[in-house]
Amino acid sequence: MSSVVMANSVGAVAAATPVREVTPAPLPRTVQFGTAGLGGIMAWICIHPANTAAIRMNLYSHSNTGATPGFFSFAKTLVREEGGLTLYKGLSAGILRQVFYATSRFGLFEVFRDAVAQHREIDFAARLAVGVASGAAAAVISCPAEVTLVRMSNDQALPAAQRRNYTNVANAAFRIMREEGPLTFWRGSLPFAYRAMLVGATQVGTFDQFKSMFADYGVRRGTTANVFCAAMAAGGVYSVITMPLESCKNKMAFQKPDPKTGLLPYRSVAQTILTVAKAEGPLALWAGFIPYYTRCAGHTTLMFVAVEWLREAYNARYHSS
Repeated sequence: MSSVVMANSVGAVAAATPVREVTPAPLPRTVQFGTAGLGGIMAWICIHPANTAAIRMNLYSHSNTGATPGFFSFAKTLVREEGGLTLYKGLSAGILRQVFYATSRFGLFEVFRDAVAQHREIDFAARLAVGVASGAAAAVISCPAEVTLVRMSNDQALPAAQRRNYTNVANAAFRIMREEGPLTFWRGSLPFAYRAMLVGATQVGTFDQFKSMFADYGVRRGTTANVFCAAMAAGGVYSVITMPLESCKNKMAFQKPDPKTGLLPYRSVAQTILTVAKAEGPLALWAGFIPYYTRCAGHTTLMFVAVEWLREAYNARYHSS
């Protein structure tokens, strides 16, 4: 009889004791930045061909008055005329860009978010503000790699006599500095910074918010399904919002001075947007949206899933009990 009472008592105490969830130990800052950069690189290797085709299609639509072909038709023609490897031109610059851009954008977002969390609740507005700040910082850091990437990706689009014929990322960077000066690396930096601020808010900020939202709908936070759903949603939001600035960035980074006046045709973000909208119509700023969305949503999803897997692997290796 006494054993039954004791068992019931133990059961009651166990039932009354709340079950505490074991949360992973906080990641060191080096691991946060390292996994952010490595995840960005892994995703970029997969998405680089779509990005090259998207940029080439965007510039083609701005330089040709006729109807722009569909994305897959354009990419097929590109491969047929220049070979399959043309889609991987500028890959080294793209990887270098991720080393600086993905590492600083996502890594600084977490640093800034954690700092803000010490003073106030992290709500949607706070995530957007932190995303803007981390995006701006990442743009300043990675703009030289971005200009080098655009130059290498689009050199083949020029007439043969105007091509710069860069051989690799180091050659491109050295020649840009020697032939045009170091400030050329920050040509188009304003639209890139504006775009990066929007990306920080609409990609990283909304991704963090979407993870909480999908968790409320039953997709458990920290799972691949939660990360995938949040990344796809965030990629869609930021594709629509940032496409006009992407168009401006490409045109400003790839432009050449007018041979008669010596002036650059695009001198500011507002002037570029107005010039393109006036000459080609407002929708021209979204030319090549489908490949751009493929790149944005694809890279967002692959990057955040890769970062999640890398961090899970780190925790399993160093924090498993």
